Amino acid sequence: MLAVLAFTAGVVLLFETIEMLRRAGARTDIDLWAVVAMSALKAPQTVHRTMPFVVMVAAMLAFWRLTRSSELVVARSVGVSVWQILAPVLGLSLLLGVVEVVALNPLSSAMFSLYERMESRAFGRDDTPLSLSEGGLWLREVREDDQVLVHADTVRQATQGRLRLEWVSVLVLGDGGEYRYRLEGREALLEEGGLRLNDVWRFEPGQTARHLDSYSHPTALTVSKIQEKFNKPENLSFWELPGFISFYESAGFSAHRQRMYWQTLLAKPAVLCAMALLAAAFMLHHNLRRAGTTLRVAGGVGAGFLFYAGSEVIYAFGASAALPLPLAAWSPALVAALVGVTALLYLEDG
Repeated sequence: MLAVLAFTAGVVLLFETIEMLRRAGARTDIDLWAVVAMSALKAPQTVHRTMPFVVMVAAMLAFWRLTRSSELVVARSVGVSVWQILAPVLGLSLLLGVVEVVALNPLSSAMFSLYERMESRAFGRDDTPLSLSEGGLWLREVREDDQVLVHADTVRQATQGRLRLEWVSVLVLGDGGEYRYRLEGREALLEEGGLRLNDVWRFEPGQTARHLDSYSHPTALTVSKIQEKFNKPENLSFWELPGFISFYESAGFSAHRQRMYWQTLLAKPAVLCAMALLAAAFMLHHNLRRAGTTLRVAGGVGAGFLFYAGSEVIYAFGASAALPLPLAAWSPALVAALVGVTALLYLEDG
């Protein structure tokens, strides 16, 4: 399993580097080290998605070696059952799934977030840093001749396309970071084209503070941008998701995609065990030469791709609320496990 995982990570890193070099080919301000760094930061997220294939291929190789060395024949002849042979494989798959979810997933999420920031700076994408947490909403917006920092203690979605903020602070700085003025408002409404503050105090250097009943501050931030920014659950780790889902829903947003991603993470150990069972169903045979090794390998690989395609379709249905979240997240693992167990029962007792 470690060998297959290392090989997979190497192939993923190679293809990520090639794709990044293709994107950066027409630019002279991106050096090779930046390309390699971005590829290395993105690769763990891709490896995380391919982990079921890693387990399946590793299990198929292990069972093939057991058969070629006649160890499987000897074990079966002394009364060792298929389930006893599978026990360490399933145990290792379960352990790998738990370690991946609780340890590797937070690491890959942090690296993917860093990759997105580097990609935004390197390729000139819209870079509007946002932070939405229990500390409120933070925004930094860089404009042509100044930069703006916005903070709100509480955030609520008022209507479609509008966001209600309470206890809002707006700090406007010059190009060189010099202080220009500050706005303090009790409440504000974020809508298309600007931030409309009510009951506002304006503070400027060398002038007396002024009170305004309302003030319109232009900004490129919109509700759709906030939702798009936080609609990528891959940026959040396994440990951050529950708290973020609770806060995000309390702010009036839908956290359906985050809940779906959370359920798929919980189901990951079961998915890996199901892939090991599928591998055993195709490769755990006492005489692969008679059974057709090539046909069984092709069948196992085909079953793996079929599982992947079916899982993606079911996950899409779950993310769109067409299926209940637990059913969408756990049914692929359940179906694959049932297929594998049925085939192994036939192999053992049929």
